[in-house]
Amino acid sequence: VQLQASGGGLVQAGGSLRLSCAASGRTHSNYAMGWFRQAPGKDREFVASISRSGTVTNYADSVKGRFSISRDNAKNVYLQMNSLEPEDTAVYYCAAGNSVYYNAESGYDYWGQGTQVTVSS
Repeated sequence: VQLQASGGGLVQAGGSLRLSCAASGRTHSNYAMGWFRQAPGKDREFVASISRSGTVTNYADSVKGRFSISRDNAKNVYLQMNSLEPEDTAVYYCAAGNSVYYNAESGYDYWGQGTQVTVSS
């Protein structure tokens, strides 16, 4: 599976962005999908995940109520980010896998290249 993340950019605090992750190669619907982020000087951390069927989603406490993950049948996964805060500034990565460890990097086998999100105060 090859993953291509896009949609990052510079936004003011309180604004919104929608990240996209386009999958190619093996059947996208065979994998659960996740979004992770890495801020400068920090470890990569879990943001959100969605099951293969799209019926189960999970979020990090820091983004609950502000971010929403979704997927469609055309091999795309999305992360709608609202009420953005400067603390959300990071490189965002999409990932694909089938482990029960949906909130751990080790639960994913395939990774995209990342897209930069910068939130100004």
